[in-house]
Amino acid sequence: MSNEIQFSEEDIRPKDVTEGAKTAILKDLGRLLLHSDKFVNVSCPACNYNEFTPTYKKFGLDYVSCNNCQTLYISPRPSLEVLEICYKDSDVYAYWDKYIFPASEKARREKMFKPRVDSLLEFCKKYNVTTDSILDVGAAYGTFCQEVASRNIFKRIVAIEPTPDLAKTCRDKNIETIESPVEKVSFGESEKFDVVVNFEVIEHLFSPEDFINQCKKFLKPNGLFVVTCPNGKGFDFTVLKELCNSIDHEHLNYFNPHSLNLLLSRCGFEVLETLTPGRLDAQLVRKKILSGEFSVLNNPFLKQVLIDNWETTSVPFQNFLADNQLSSSMWIIAKNTTFKIN
Repeated sequence: MSNEIQFSEEDIRPKDVTEGAKTAILKDLGRLLLHSDKFVNVSCPACNYNEFTPTYKKFGLDYVSCNNCQTLYISPRPSLEVLEICYKDSDVYAYWDKYIFPASEKARREKMFKPRVDSLLEFCKKYNVTTDSILDVGAAYGTFCQEVASRNIFKRIVAIEPTPDLAKTCRDKNIETIESPVEKVSFGESEKFDVVVNFEVIEHLFSPEDFINQCKKFLKPNGLFVVTCPNGKGFDFTVLKELCNSIDHEHLNYFNPHSLNLLLSRCGFEVLETLTPGRLDAQLVRKKILSGEFSVLNNPFLKQVLIDNWETTSVPFQNFLADNQLSSSMWIIAKNTTFKIN
């Protein structure tokens, strides 16, 4: 991927405003657990395998690992109806919309979304994808759509955002916005898109397979599908386990490169590329060590890399993780081939 920029967690999650989200997180978690009697057991969200190994508990939730593809996931999990209620009234998303996104939008645009759009346009060119229309599923604060619009390449840009506060923000930015869960969205048979993207969405969903199949309905033949999500086999997940901040009540599914490839293939996509271009893994583990939350007394290698020699090892070590599908930020680039036109 082009134009990968080094940045810190503070750039995209400023500490002075992020700390305030803790109360909102507890409110959302409490609201979710009030519906625990409606939680349901599920098979592996990637391969549908029924056998798993209990892995750990966190926030009163059970995390298990698929014995076939090693996907980490929550089961039992909130039903689709419970999730819809909780997301609609989410204090966390309202807080991000009011405080964190505005405070970090400039840095996010420069260091995340401009490179993200650059990479998307490179993929479109590389795989000969037309750039007339693009759909962003789970558009959040609308920064990606804004950056795409600034390039004057796509003729139509549409956002789907189910959270009321964030949907309003997208509309206020003059983005064509559909305020609805993607499962309830429908377009006319002739109204399909060249590109469908979803950034950090699939990990939140009750049924990723249903979500992908729904997105597929929106794609033209040979249309490009771009998915980003955490890599459950990434460095900070593997090292920190339940101490990893990305293990939270919102994230139900933690795919890995192998398992997400399996899922997309099962849904009729041709996977073109799998990447883990993340920039923060080493920083996040180092932060846990420095705070005293995680010890490396029995791991001299991590101590050397993340503490003793940080100034010289941090960048090459993070590059190593990214280049070898070991970063915890994952991209999958796929093409809709069910009705492939030769």
